[in-house]
Amino acid sequence: MEWMMERVGHPEKSINAIHIAGTNGKGSTLSFLRELLQAQGCTVGTFTSPYIVRFNERISMNGEPISDEHLSNLVERVKPVAEELAKTPLGEPTEFEVITAMSMMYFADQSPDFVLYETGLGGLYDSTNIIHPTVSIITNIGKDHMNILGDTYEQIASEKAGIIKKGVPVICGAKQPEAIQVIRDKADEEGAEMFLLGEQFHASHTTSSKAGETFQYDSKDDGTLSLISGMKGVHQVDNASLAVKTMDVLRRKGWSFDRDLYAEAIKETKWPARFETVLDDPVVIIDGAHNEEGTKALVETLKSHYEDKRITLVYSALEDKPVRRMLEILSEVVDCAYMTTFDFPRALSANQLKNLSPIEQTTGVEDYEQAIEQAVSQVDPDDLLLVTGSLYFISEVRKYFESKRNIW
Repeated sequence: MEWMMERVGHPEKSINAIHIAGTNGKGSTLSFLRELLQAQGCTVGTFTSPYIVRFNERISMNGEPISDEHLSNLVERVKPVAEELAKTPLGEPTEFEVITAMSMMYFADQSPDFVLYETGLGGLYDSTNIIHPTVSIITNIGKDHMNILGDTYEQIASEKAGIIKKGVPVICGAKQPEAIQVIRDKADEEGAEMFLLGEQFHASHTTSSKAGETFQYDSKDDGTLSLISGMKGVHQVDNASLAVKTMDVLRRKGWSFDRDLYAEAIKETKWPARFETVLDDPVVIIDGAHNEEGTKALVETLKSHYEDKRITLVYSALEDKPVRRMLEILSEVVDCAYMTTFDFPRALSANQLKNLSPIEQTTGVEDYEQAIEQAVSQVDPDDLLLVTGSLYFISEVRKYFESKRNIW
């Protein structure tokens, strides 16, 4: 990354970035923060992955994906640089490195007030880590990508803590004491002030309703706010609180933000494929939960909002995930299930998933569109259909429901 950035004039140095790492909740925290900043009149760039509907979503301005024209122009600019790099001992850049470089060139050209950068994987060795942010956020620590990041909370936390820079405040939502200690040690080493959810600021969930999650946000430095997260799930209270604390830290750094505008921004925040309702009759919810912690959060949200409903599941997942454990968690609320697959290199077959399922009523259907159609036709109007297992799968499913919008 350093080699490419030097060749294109170090665009990363002109970006006012906020860097977000964490096992789960990066996209939701980023989305809350984007809404909060835009409510203050700021222009906000975002870099996220993976995309849900179109590749262009990964590089966005004020929630609007980059145009095909801008994207094409960036490809033409970065292509000779990538080709030149491939001829050096460093070797060919990865696709993610190229996309990251393109995003930095784009945001340097556009000059937004803030750019929110979501890490791709881990933090320490992630290509986004070339930035020197204004604030760093570590949403939480969970067990995912263990073949790369390590299989203990300490090892994973060490990778995520790699985004902490000298003197840059870090906002953290980690829960495990051993993970917190690793992050705290890194913050101390870098002279970075650390704000930990549960210590310097608190979030108390009060009620779940159709409107979302009502909670109390309390900061020792900045006072109390009563807020409602429009995104459902108690875990979203933590994500929203991390975003609010980031705003308050930015206020301390000199930004004139009006706290009275926070509530509406938090209430209006949406993020595709995170407990998203894509059909009302019957109710169909899609969710990108793809690891153990994410699946637990999904089940808790279902219990809070749809405890009285019979739930049918359509499920697909990748081979490097703890699928049996995730299905065991889902079996707490699921009555019957359709295991399916989709066109992706690591996707398990419907039959493989069926053999892993502890849900008594499990059917295997290779074609996911057929699985959804069967499930929709058999779900009672008062019940619920849940589609989950992989963000890559949900990307395909969301496009499928968009194409059927005028039929169902």
